Amino acid sequence: MRPSRRISAIAAPAGDSWALYSRARRMKEAGEKIVTLTIGDHDWTTPETVIAAMAEAARAGHTGYSHMAGLPELRAALARREQARSGVPTGPGNILVTTGGQAALFAAMMAGLDPGDRALILSPYYPTYPETVRAAGAVPEELQTVSENGFEPTRAQLEAQAPGCRLMLVNSPHNPTGAVYSRETVEAIADVARAEDMWLVSDEVYAGQVHEGAHLSPRSLPGMAGRTLVIGSMSKSHVMTGFRIGWVCGPEEMIDRMEELSVTTTYGVPGFIQHAALHALREGDAIEAETAARYRRRRDLALKALEGANAIRLLPPKGGMYLMLDIRATGMTGKTFAEALLDQERIAVMPGESFGEAAAGHLRVALTCEDAALEDAMRRIAAFAAQRAAAA
Repeated sequence: MRPSRRISAIAAPAGDSWALYSRARRMKEAGEKIVTLTIGDHDWTTPETVIAAMAEAARAGHTGYSHMAGLPELRAALARREQARSGVPTGPGNILVTTGGQAALFAAMMAGLDPGDRALILSPYYPTYPETVRAAGAVPEELQTVSENGFEPTRAQLEAQAPGCRLMLVNSPHNPTGAVYSRETVEAIADVARAEDMWLVSDEVYAGQVHEGAHLSPRSLPGMAGRTLVIGSMSKSHVMTGFRIGWVCGPEEMIDRMEELSVTTTYGVPGFIQHAALHALREGDAIEAETAARYRRRRDLALKALEGANAIRLLPPKGGMYLMLDIRATGMTGKTFAEALLDQERIAVMPGESFGEAAAGHLRVALTCEDAALEDAMRRIAAFAAQRAAAA
């Protein structure tokens, strides 16, 4: 028997985007000392108060089936959060709680796309974007952005590629590049979405990690609240990656349809996890602010460590928890450079090719180790690049 065409079509045609990360993880589990700068998983643990709130909720009996769309009080808290950030009136009916931001993304694709529809995604992109589009039976179409424009799309590009697409997926602050889209860019995205009658899915998982500029949600612009689905998550903001708690914010009628999807997939999010998320939100901005400050400090340390690195070109990230390094001066692809770096220096980073063709010849470095180790790793990467460039 063969698997379905739908499940067979999900994987990226270019191969496993996570292959180097998986190899580095196996090496580390085998006892090798590896500096891990691959995925966006924090190198410190969830705040103890959040863990205690989860345990208390479980002991209080919140271990059975929970509300399919999310605890009413959690949906209300998330609605207040989204309203404060966008200025758009938002209630609990606009929120669907999901098992992480990835499940929120899948729900948005399933709700906004029919089989065979085209979805416009901006490259570089988070590796699951095209796979999630294909999982919904749709066809991803890439719009290539360039570092010379800060990895932001231009209005001309959007107007040229959007016609015929049913949905557009955008991400700011951006993973992997750290771009924070300007008002001009967000307005162009919104204008094109309205003109082409498209759903807009806005991944705002890193909205609380802005180091320069300001985050502007396209949902806040005129005429966009009824066609925008915002993706949120507690993973990056509140150090809760393993808790798998995210949400979609959108029009009530769309959220109602997505709730039906939850019934057929996850059957809701565990109640004790939701209570932990509610506690984290009630802690105020302290956890999120401390997390953002840590990554801002590490960004600055990494940039200082790379000063004078002639074989590396980089665009200082305005948000998020990553650096995007252009290593094309070495004559190597991102993939061959990352593999050699792991083999010879025992430093694991993500090859740019994992994030689409627009990131070829680049590396994504996650700022996920303590300060001194990060500075040392940056200097070693710079020296390694210099050696390779001299030999090219």
